[in-house]
Amino acid sequence: MAFEHILYDVKDRVASITLHRPEKRNALNGAMVAELRAAFKQAETDPDVKVIILKGAGEAFCAGADLEYLQQLQLNTREENLADSKELMQLMQQIYYHDKIVIAQVEGHAVAGGCGLVTLCDLSYAVPAAKLGYTEVKIGFIPALVAVFLVRKIGEGRARDLLLTGRLITAEKAADYGLLNEVIPADSIAEHVARVANDLCTGASANSLKVTKKLITGVFDQPLDNALEQAARSNAETREHTDCQRGIKAFLNKEKMVW
Repeated sequence: MAFEHILYDVKDRVASITLHRPEKRNALNGAMVAELRAAFKQAETDPDVKVIILKGAGEAFCAGADLEYLQQLQLNTREENLADSKELMQLMQQIYYHDKIVIAQVEGHAVAGGCGLVTLCDLSYAVPAAKLGYTEVKIGFIPALVAVFLVRKIGEGRARDLLLTGRLITAEKAADYGLLNEVIPADSIAEHVARVANDLCTGASANSLKVTKKLITGVFDQPLDNALEQAARSNAETREHTDCQRGIKAFLNKEKMVW
C-alpha cells in the first residue's frame, strides 16, 4: 500500500512507522489514522518483522488532532462522529494488542492524541526537550479513549492529574510517572532505540514476546483467578513450543542463542 501521511520501512526485522506531516506537526486526521491502521496490520502479518518503532518526522512527535479535522468534526452528525471515534478506537486496540513489540521514539512534543499514541506503546523513550500531556479538556473535548489505557499504565491517581488538568509535563516527569521508560539525549536516542529493538530481535523468542505481551495486556480483562488459569495454560503451551525447546537446550549446553 502506498502511504501519503506516514513512512513505512522494514530493515533487519524492525519496521519503522514514521508520522510524516512535519508541516502540521504530525497532527492526526482521518487519513493518517487509516494509514496507521494499514501499516500496523502490514507489520503484524509480515513474518520478517519482529519489532516496530513508531516515531515522528520533524520537530514534533505528534501534536494531536489536526485543526482542520477538528473543524470538520463540528459539522458531522453524531453517527458520523461515532464512526470516526471507532476508527481511532480500533487503531488504539490494534497497537495495544499487537503481536509485535511496539517502541515509541519521541523526539519532540507529544500532545493530546499524540501522547495517546505514546501511551499505547510497549516501550517509550523521549528526548529531554519533549513535553507530553493530554490537553483535551482545555478545548472542551475529553481524552475518552486514551483514559482507558492511561489508567492501566500509570494508575488512577496520576491519570486523574494529567487528564483533568490538561497540563504538559517534562519528559523527566513523564518517566517518573511511568509513561516513559527512559529519557535519552537527542544525539543518541535513535541509536538507543535501534539497540533496544535489535536486542529484542536477537535476544528473545518471538513467540515468548508475543505470549508475554498477551498475558500483560490481558491481566485487567478478567478476574484474578481467571488470569492465573490463563497464565498456567500459556505456560504449559509455551513449554511445547519449538522456541522454548531450542532455548532450553542452548542454555543447558551453555550455547548462546541468537533468535
